[in-house]
Amino acid sequence: MAYPQLTDNPGALETSAAVLAGKISVAEAVDAAIVRIEELDSAIDALAVPNFEAAYAEARALDAAGPQPGQPLFGVPMTIKESFDVRGLPTTFGHQQFREQLAPRDALLVRRLKAAGAVIIGKTNVPVDLTDWQSFNPVYGRTVNPHNPDRSPGGSSGGSAAAVASGMVACDYGTDIGGSVRVPAHFCGVWGHKTTWGLVPKHGHDHPSMSRREGFVAAADGPLSIAGPLARNAPDLAVLVEVGAEVPLRRRPKPLKECRLLAITALPGAPVDASVREPIEAALETLARAGVRIDRASDLLPDQAQHYRSYLKMMNITMSGGAPAPDGKQASARDWFALMNAQASCMAQWKALFAQYDFVLAPPASVLAVPHSDKAVFRGTISIDGAQEPGSSGLVWSGMATFPGLPSTVLPIGSGTYLGAELPCGMQVIGPRWSDLDCIAAAEAIGNILHA
Repeated sequence: MAYPQLTDNPGALETSAAVLAGKISVAEAVDAAIVRIEELDSAIDALAVPNFEAAYAEARALDAAGPQPGQPLFGVPMTIKESFDVRGLPTTFGHQQFREQLAPRDALLVRRLKAAGAVIIGKTNVPVDLTDWQSFNPVYGRTVNPHNPDRSPGGSSGGSAAAVASGMVACDYGTDIGGSVRVPAHFCGVWGHKTTWGLVPKHGHDHPSMSRREGFVAAADGPLSIAGPLARNAPDLAVLVEVGAEVPLRRRPKPLKECRLLAITALPGAPVDASVREPIEAALETLARAGVRIDRASDLLPDQAQHYRSYLKMMNITMSGGAPAPDGKQASARDWFALMNAQASCMAQWKALFAQYDFVLAPPASVLAVPHSDKAVFRGTISIDGAQEPGSSGLVWSGMATFPGLPSTVLPIGSGTYLGAELPCGMQVIGPRWSDLDCIAAAEAIGNILHA
């Protein structure tokens, strides 16, 4: 099964291997990436903040020092989402008033990527306050989908996915609380991974209205939200996860044909457009013909409608910092503890499901790349099989893995036609907590079967 690919530029590990073999210097790798950005980005607007001068300096230093132990990304030029602090660059979350506020230090993840040998050549575009499945703001403009300029690349890591899909860079790191890594990967036809909650630290990923206050210290990651990578292949995803991880992850190799999979393609209140449903059904049929065991229903699946309501409440409280909702109501401590209990119950139910199944397959979103709009997707409607549905209904599919803190890998599986345009389509591979590398490996095995 073919899927749209826009570039044959080397991935992260391939680039590092070329540097280590002496085929190209780090400075030359960085220069090539910058040239690609200069050629492509005027039409895409994926790069919000260039870091070219500092990147050249870091590249020369790496060339002079040579590779060191523990540098699997040695010589790899990459970008990172605008919302992560990079020393000397602004972090605006899309707000004009923060454009002149420069980060005094690198985010912890940025430090880990640099220690692994990567060179950060810039920061990629986001929606205002990271709250949309589009990526536009008054500071840096609108990012378009490199497959179709009339469509969104997704959000909030839309600039990240567009930069990777177009071939500007081999990889990027984004964040995800409402599908913000997985939906851009799905919309742009690349690989993305939502990490287990708490695996990759987000210290230095703080709203600029807070992070520049005197005495502010980011003490902990916020609930639900994670940092996760985007790339054009599974091995690159895996190494990016390992570089960012707080703890070592174990691999439990198991051939896909020995796994028991559960495919969920329909949920109450979350209709899926035919442009997504048909490629996923075709993929499931191909896997079944290859001998992969896939169940289509299970009584063990947690009540997604119930947990979606709790997820939405927890996400809204988290993203508003506990401020009153638009209706003036403010969550109490009692409300928050009730949500924590609901989340714990959800985690226990998923754990019981994964005692019977290895992975769950599901759509990353209910639609393919949406047309551009000046209104946030979640504040309007989306077209699903010709009917207008609330934009927020798509969050059911992201919340499936987010609320219980599960890892989920999105792989490109093919394409579909949505509102008259042929666009990439992806699929989620969800696994037990801390099985991040196994999720990525299973997604890779699925991809190998689909694209054989």
